[in-house]
Amino acid sequence: MNGEKRSLEFFVLAAFFLVFALFLYGPLSAILILSFQGPDGGLTFPLNGVSVHWFVNLFERQAVGDFGASFRRSFTLGLMVMVVTVVVSLLAGLAFRRKFRGSSVLFYATVASLVVPSIIISLGIGVLFQQGGMPPAWYSSAFGAHLTWTLPFGVLIMFAVFNRFSPAYEEAARDLGASSWQTFRHVVLPMIAPSLVGVGLFGFTLSYDEFARTLMTSGSYNTLPLEIYGMTTNVTTPVLYALGTVTTLFSFAIILLALGILTMLRRRQSRIS
Repeated sequence: MNGEKRSLEFFVLAAFFLVFALFLYGPLSAILILSFQGPDGGLTFPLNGVSVHWFVNLFERQAVGDFGASFRRSFTLGLMVMVVTVVVSLLAGLAFRRKFRGSSVLFYATVASLVVPSIIISLGIGVLFQQGGMPPAWYSSAFGAHLTWTLPFGVLIMFAVFNRFSPAYEEAARDLGASSWQTFRHVVLPMIAPSLVGVGLFGFTLSYDEFARTLMTSGSYNTLPLEIYGMTTNVTTPVLYALGTVTTLFSFAIILLALGILTMLRRRQSRIS
């Protein structure tokens, strides 16, 4: 049987996707390979031996860079942002299910930060803290700056979820005598749980990787993206690539963990229904 002839649009889109994949995975592949340089290897190809020397060196005391502390700060900040993003996005989604005065203004004020350059927000928050006599820090000013980035995404996701959510489930629960809290806990929450996991994943990863909104707000202690950026001008060994490989694998592990939780929740939901 003869296959259907491909159109010109198909080849154009295929070429575009190929270039996109090359730009996305090409640098990651180069960093992954170079991180396995031998002990005498450099920052460029060709490889001078193959070893895990630089991964071992990564966990030793470095003359430049504080990997462990910066990772802990980024991880803690990401968890803080994740929790607040999930809670506030959920509450906003519930609140906007009903019309109230000023809802449009509140909505556009919430998502406005998406169109403002990140470095401007970082600079403004940093200046505001300094003028207020409060030194910028990763747990205060950077925390607020990251929320201006993650909350709009979380709110938009929850709006989409509740726009497709049928109130018939809640009405059936009330008809059976359930209170408002019981209806939310036993009906609404299990059904939107996968979406909340997605919002949490968005919140954590956007915060963990954020650079621009952290640049002017982190204070004296760097988060991991700032630490890596600072190392690019000082570190001349493949230990920098080893750090990039480890952080990339950590990000993928977080995504796989979230996907596993989503799969578990969906299976549980299908059993209940």
